[in-house]
Amino acid sequence: MTSSEQERGRPALGRALLESEAMSPDWAPAFEAVPRSAFLPDLIWPHDMETGQSLAVDKASDPKMWQGYADSNIPIVTQWDDGRHSDSAPGQEPTSSASMPSVVFSMLRALDVLPGSRVLEVGTGTGWNAALLAHRLGEANVITVEVDEAVAASARAALGRFGLPAKVVHGDGFQGYPEGVPYDRIIATCGLRSIPFAWVEQSRPDGVIVAPWGTHFTHQDAVARLVVSPDGAYASGLFTGPVEFMKLRAQRRPPVTHAEYVPGSVADGDETSTEITEEEFVRDRFDAHRFALGLRVPDCCHIVAGKREGARPVWFYGLTDRSWACAMFRDGAAARVWQGGPRRLWDEAEEAHRWWVGHGEPDHSRFGLTVSPQGHQAWLDKPSDAWPVRAV
Repeated sequence: MTSSEQERGRPALGRALLESEAMSPDWAPAFEAVPRSAFLPDLIWPHDMETGQSLAVDKASDPKMWQGYADSNIPIVTQWDDGRHSDSAPGQEPTSSASMPSVVFSMLRALDVLPGSRVLEVGTGTGWNAALLAHRLGEANVITVEVDEAVAASARAALGRFGLPAKVVHGDGFQGYPEGVPYDRIIATCGLRSIPFAWVEQSRPDGVIVAPWGTHFTHQDAVARLVVSPDGAYASGLFTGPVEFMKLRAQRRPPVTHAEYVPGSVADGDETSTEITEEEFVRDRFDAHRFALGLRVPDCCHIVAGKREGARPVWFYGLTDRSWACAMFRDGAAARVWQGGPRRLWDEAEEAHRWWVGHGEPDHSRFGLTVSPQGHQAWLDKPSDAWPVRAV
């Protein structure tokens, strides 16, 4: 971070959030009154979304740099490896963070709180999001649940020091919090692969649920904004846009071990080819293409490998069996495909790709989700054209 970037500070960030419409004007007073820095630990790890790298910054040794990052529109890791990591260097897996302010305020905008709204937050983290809600609605109207006891305790202390002591509950937010029902709004600040119907049951009719949701096809999520039906039988709504959150701990994808799928060579699989090009299929990780394929190809994850000497393999692994596929894209030649196991995962992915293209390459905002006791259904443009999505 340059010195000029550090000196811009919160006023410049606030203007940028308003100009980009990430933050609506009604949230500006909360932004001004509740700085993110008040909820950050002294040792933080600002995260570069482009490179995937994190840098340790200690407030004691470099307060100016620490403050600069605190006032920047970047995510900041605050815990590694579920608290098992104690070194100043980054750990293996980030497990708690302070989200990008632009993401925080865009989700709060989608929550559409009203005076007196009673809110349940799942995923307390640093406590900043709960503090913003408490400043606007009053701390008595905000309950936040955190699964990690140490993170919950730290957030509770920060909220108390700042004078916005919203109720912090150490527990499993997947179950909601029945003691505080009913809620006008529920917001999750962790990525979900299944939205519990308990949240619908704990909401008022016409209540709003805002949660990052996606499939195990990729690590990315999209923000679902669901409205509870007047009879409480379901919640349904459109996605607002792509995000990426640390996953609810109980819904993390199990690790995929390549050798368990392909113990030998890809040549042991069935070989075909495809006319789809690398440019058509391998897109930005936040592109709706990947999101759409995840909705259409169930119980599958895909990994895009790096490109070497003009060749890029894209792998697909079944999550309920040992089906696998590899599409090898190569400059100047048709892609070769190998598939093994009971499913033909590339065939499914290719069919999903052509479906997405045939529907005009819809972005996230044209997709929707319905959650009911029967499960999850995804849809494009209207709920009547829905299909089931198997959730965790």
